[in-house]
Amino acid sequence: MNSPGILTLLAHAGRLDSVLSDLSGVSRSQVSGWIEAGQVQVGGQVVQRSSHKLRGGETIEVDVPPPAISHVEAEQIALDVIYEDDALIAVNKPPGMVTHPAPGVVSGTLVNALLGRMTLPAQDGFAQDGSYRPGIVHRLDKDTSGVIVVAKTVEDHARLSHSFKERETRKTYLAIAAGQWKAQGPVQVDAPIGRHTVARQRMTVGGAGAREAQTLFTPLAAFPDGHGRTLALVQAQPRTGRTHQIRVHLLHLGSPILGDTVYGRPSEVMGRQALHAWKLELPHPRSGEMLHLYASPPDDLLSAWTALGGTLPEAVLTGPPGDPRDF
Repeated sequence: MNSPGILTLLAHAGRLDSVLSDLSGVSRSQVSGWIEAGQVQVGGQVVQRSSHKLRGGETIEVDVPPPAISHVEAEQIALDVIYEDDALIAVNKPPGMVTHPAPGVVSGTLVNALLGRMTLPAQDGFAQDGSYRPGIVHRLDKDTSGVIVVAKTVEDHARLSHSFKERETRKTYLAIAAGQWKAQGPVQVDAPIGRHTVARQRMTVGGAGAREAQTLFTPLAAFPDGHGRTLALVQAQPRTGRTHQIRVHLLHLGSPILGDTVYGRPSEVMGRQALHAWKLELPHPRSGEMLHLYASPPDDLLSAWTALGGTLPEAVLTGPPGDPRDF
């Protein structure tokens, strides 16, 4: 029996994408998107290869995504602009703001706000999950604050996307690790990340379709909280860009992010996950000159750290000298 959002089918022999397209009446390209996104299970196991061979008689279950958004409104929403020119805009995204519209969230997003002040490129605006992402090169989770860059033209979007894909960018985050931090110095985590096979909204080390993931964590300050834990204010530098990568890797280290209700637990001193996109270094899509973008750590994160009993390091308090683009 089909549940809401779940399509259950009985397979005949053939390639998974071809069989699923035939049985569902959906185009083969759209079906391939479902498969690659980990939304298709065969016999209770996630399969992410369109070429997977079916013998016939297997049960196929599809977690069907909601329909795509048909229209997005431009909205007048104030933004904290870090840097802007004809090619791109860099914004200090506040916590609580969704990056782009998606089914069920069509207002109040960063894209709505940007459309209120400029025209964004339409190429690849609609994604396979039904969301609308014009100009979006990378994204931040709703409750993660900090630096995010958006392209203004199709050409600049392509160049920036290439820079992220080829790892020509350097991202630095600030986080409060709320578990049992053990390391005295930098820790390199190299642990593949995939989708959780039961809790489909979560990612996990291993998991379905796991892909390589590396993050360098550097503790900036740490102290025992008197309850058997050692809390740490850490700098996180992800080399790859997997979904929820920093959050999953800190959980893997036994130190989930403070206030992270998905991978940790709620906090009395922090109403969201204590994660901030602090610095971003990337080549300008036209000149190739390196841009060094910086967003000051937000008050709620700093206040949470001091409320827990921590002392703020000088580097966190002062930030880079002069222009906010320099660090």
